[in-house]
Amino acid sequence: MPIKIPADLPAFDVLKHEGVMVMAEDQASRQDIRPMRIGLLNLMPKKIQTENQFARLIGATPLQLELSLIRMSEHKTRNTAAEHMAEFYRPFQEVKASGEKFDGLIITGAPIEHLPFEEVTYWDELCEVFDWTRTHVHSTFGVCWGGMAMINYFHGVKKHILDHKAFGCFRHQNLAHSSPYLRGFSDDCVIPVSRWTEIRQDEVDARPELRTLLHSDEVGPCLIEAPETRDLFIFNHFEYDSDTLKQEYDRDVSEGTPINVPSNYYPDDDPSNPPQNRWRSHAHLLYGNWISEIYQTTPFDLSRIGHEITDLRA
Repeated sequence: MPIKIPADLPAFDVLKHEGVMVMAEDQASRQDIRPMRIGLLNLMPKKIQTENQFARLIGATPLQLELSLIRMSEHKTRNTAAEHMAEFYRPFQEVKASGEKFDGLIITGAPIEHLPFEEVTYWDELCEVFDWTRTHVHSTFGVCWGGMAMINYFHGVKKHILDHKAFGCFRHQNLAHSSPYLRGFSDDCVIPVSRWTEIRQDEVDARPELRTLLHSDEVGPCLIEAPETRDLFIFNHFEYDSDTLKQEYDRDVSEGTPINVPSNYYPDDDPSNPPQNRWRSHAHLLYGNWISEIYQTTPFDLSRIGHEITDLRA
């Protein structure tokens, strides 16, 4: 089954060209099934690139999905045309006021790692989003900074500044072979990493309600779940395109920003070689497994979402 997105959203043509099944709203309306409703709270500056990345992964599943793009209400972006934002995004306050519910919500990262959470200009509203997910979202997936903010808010796990950027492709161990989210995963896998902060395993282990699913000896915990609330937190970037780390590296080099060559990314660690994508299959597995798990557990009646979850915030 395809992913349902507006026909004039840039991701529609991108995904169609790649062979991902996409469906416009008029076509979807003729199918007598309830599509799964997935929200994307996009905090990244390059909105369209991020839309493409996540739509590509969730759109590869055999279910009809309806993707809703959400933004923070007052925060303005400089990297995406205002016309695009006005046409395709709704502010969170509008979504909240509508009372609508979602089977799943992805909260992306944001390039604000060095700031304490409380100093982020939209922190208060983001905390409002977190609380709202308890009653209006069946399963929430926090990514990179979004995952760190979420795990801090609900479980008190801190983020720590690194003395150098964790940057490159790192091997991660599968710690939970029986997890439905890791169905089909190898014993280890390669995942792109790009961050100046970390979550520490001993602090995660101190919270019995949390379970680490993927971990790296080099860059620490990667994927953590809170089973009782169906939350997932991932601090690395399965969603990245083949050249995303290259774009970040080239940008820093051109701006004169000190940056190491991304580890284990270019063949022979030589930036003159084209990078290799060695994470794509596991990326599709993870997000496909997440969608599958939602499908098997979410109520058919959307109004029932959130009734069984209590607030476990520390």
